[in-house]
Amino acid sequence: MTRVRASKAWVINGALVVLLAGAGFGIYQAFSPAPSSAQAQSRSTPVRRATVTETVAAAGTLASSYTGAANFATAGKVTSIDVKVGDVVSAGQKLATIDSTQAAKQLQVAKANLAVAQDGLDTAESAEAAPATGQNSQANSVTSAQAKLDQAELDVQTAQQALDNTVLYAPGAGTVTAINGTVGQQSSSGSSATSQSSSSSSGQGGQGSSSNSGAAAASSSSSSSGGFITITNLTGLVVNTSVAEIDVSKVKAGQKATVTLNALPDKPIQATVSSVNLTPTTSGSVVSYGAQLALTSPPDGLRPGQSASVVITVAEAADALSVPAAAVQTAGGTNLVTVQENGQNVTRQVQVGLRGESTVQITSGLTEGENVVLTGTASTGTTGRTGGTGGFPGGGTGGFPGGGQRGTGTGAGGGFGGRG
Repeated sequence: MTRVRASKAWVINGALVVLLAGAGFGIYQAFSPAPSSAQAQSRSTPVRRATVTETVAAAGTLASSYTGAANFATAGKVTSIDVKVGDVVSAGQKLATIDSTQAAKQLQVAKANLAVAQDGLDTAESAEAAPATGQNSQANSVTSAQAKLDQAELDVQTAQQALDNTVLYAPGAGTVTAINGTVGQQSSSGSSATSQSSSSSSGQGGQGSSSNSGAAAASSSSSSSGGFITITNLTGLVVNTSVAEIDVSKVKAGQKATVTLNALPDKPIQATVSSVNLTPTTSGSVVSYGAQLALTSPPDGLRPGQSASVVITVAEAADALSVPAAAVQTAGGTNLVTVQENGQNVTRQVQVGLRGESTVQITSGLTEGENVVLTGTASTGTTGRTGGTGGFPGGGTGGFPGGGQRGTGTGAGGGFGGRG
């Protein structure tokens, strides 16, 4: 009996030793210093000569360089439409007609009146030349006949213009993108307007065909093209973009750019800056300046209104001393790099030139071949450390019941190791 009790005592004592050891390990885990999960790493790279490119990025939209809204200059019944959507037309090409019956009759009447007026002038001049009395009366007769002839000539011109206005001509070259009417309907009158896409002030409209009486009115590229027939230049597309006020002084006409369409992300298109606005556009507290880019060799299938990303090359330094951007630390207007000298890291002030996306031009303070230090962090995912598994029932990740994550992590309970 005594031996059984002694054996039980040894078992209980052994269990207590194991439990106490586990508790001690848990306390150690909970209160021991946690190593940083953002381990500092140092690596170096030599100063090299390379081309450093400074760029400005912006968002843009494709637009047509030309949009023409063709309207009949007089009202009338549409008798023919000679084009369809998708047709490519040239400037001055016939597009449609309205009923010309009345206009033709008016022209015939005007021409007949002109002939009568011409006869009247001839008669008056003959009478004036014949020897007779009443010279003053004959002179007045000639003057009156000449006035009638002049008016008759104007009437013929007006009637001819009215007849010409029954035919609609293309105000410019492009593709027919809309026809807002059908044969047999009554067409209203209006002037044919052209729209030159412009990032600044309104583009100056081109003059239409001489036989089209509609004046080519200037309008901005954002205005609505509500013509009877709309013509858009789909081959001369441009990109309209907005440049932030902090970058606008760097962007100038003639600079090269790369345009990437959202619809064609794998096919960047080369472009050139055509113009930059002199006046800003303000939206809330954001100030920007419009700019327009001409596409160099656009692929087929592009459409006005497509979204694009624009990267403009504003400066470039060839064969320049350069280091990775991560090597340059800027504080208070001072640029510093860490240089490896004789096995030691030495901080040195440098002068920088262009700042590229990943490299920086060094104009003084470094020589080619020197090694500069890049300091980064290798994150392990969290800034804290996870505790071990608790030894008691109910233990979370700490050593005691309710134990949580140490460091910046938050524990599941309020026991030891709940919050570091």
